[in-house]
Amino acid sequence: MKALTRSFLSSKFREYYLSSSLEVPPGFSSREWGFVLFDQPGMRRHKSYFSQGELMDYVRSMVPSHIYHSAAYYQRPSAPTMKEKLWQGADLIFDLDADHLRDAPKSYGQMLALVKKEAQKLLGFLTADFGFSEKDVSLVFSGGRGYHLHVRDRRVHLLGSDERREIVDYLTGRGLDTEKMTFKVVLTGDVGTERVLALRCPPADAPGWGGRFNQAVLQFAKEIRSQDRDSAIKRLTGIKGIGKTLAPEFYCSLQSDRVLDDIRAGNLDSPKGVQKIWPFIIKNYLADQFVKVLGGETDEPVTADTRRLIRCPASLHGGSGLRVTPLSISSLEDFDPLWDAVVFGDSPVSLQITRPFKTEIRGEKYSLLEGPVEVPLHAAVFLMARGAAELVRYPPG
Repeated sequence: MKALTRSFLSSKFREYYLSSSLEVPPGFSSREWGFVLFDQPGMRRHKSYFSQGELMDYVRSMVPSHIYHSAAYYQRPSAPTMKEKLWQGADLIFDLDADHLRDAPKSYGQMLALVKKEAQKLLGFLTADFGFSEKDVSLVFSGGRGYHLHVRDRRVHLLGSDERREIVDYLTGRGLDTEKMTFKVVLTGDVGTERVLALRCPPADAPGWGGRFNQAVLQFAKEIRSQDRDSAIKRLTGIKGIGKTLAPEFYCSLQSDRVLDDIRAGNLDSPKGVQKIWPFIIKNYLADQFVKVLGGETDEPVTADTRRLIRCPASLHGGSGLRVTPLSISSLEDFDPLWDAVVFGDSPVSLQITRPFKTEIRGEKYSLLEGPVEVPLHAAVFLMARGAAELVRYPPG
């Protein structure tokens, strides 16, 4: 990045911080703070502050490109070594980044839409499976390609790295044995002589992974029901163990009006004849699919690290110029980071594009080749922060 570009970005960040304040976390004075500056390599850390005003004085004078605070609470947060800081506990944090998602699209907008769905899924795990109250979960758009979730329930503060990894294992379904999700029961007739084996799975309202397993089975049944006969049979015979005889039988059985309700109840052998087919589907198809689709995503090293620094809400992301935006859980659905996290205006800025670059921001798509171009300020800041452009000259005024 050239000096002119760096100076311009710094001036715009200063304007933002002169009119805005950071959203400081609870236990503010017990946190370590870290900063990356525009004109200096590396991170300045081991900082602490007694008041928000003191912090803002530093930010407005130094104008960092990135601002972080610790997930941990320390007795001496400004001590120069981790041992001397005297760790007292840490929030449980999750970092969702599109870079870590399977088959993430290349389009920035589509990438952000996908990672938002993962954030919603992760919130479901935290509130439904772990029982955390929404008031103890803080949600933040990272300003880049994802979301940060901070759990500030006191019950998690003293968890060590191993316990935090176990939480990640649960979220991602690591080590989950799908074959144990089904079981056989013996039904005895009125006269005490009739014995019938029935195949069961957790019902739809079962807590945790049991309910998710039911969801996967139900979704598979719906997909087969919705296909024409030839397509469905072709799909079924592609599953190891299901031959040309069993596939038509299974397809016909799923057309029953009551079969979906039976599956929701955990009954996998109604109508009759289906029981012997489900184990093949579960072992040879669903076992590979449902954890990938229904499991949570997070950056495990971030969650396991009890001394991690995380971006400060309401700061600017030096790699995008977007606002690290704090959100309520209810506002996530309607949140559009390419509109709602944009803080700069529309005045024209002359740039030199240094490499071909495609992006979208505030409803406008850009497909830029190397060379001169004029774009609105909000797009210019984004392109310069991403390292795709250099400033040609300061805009007038």
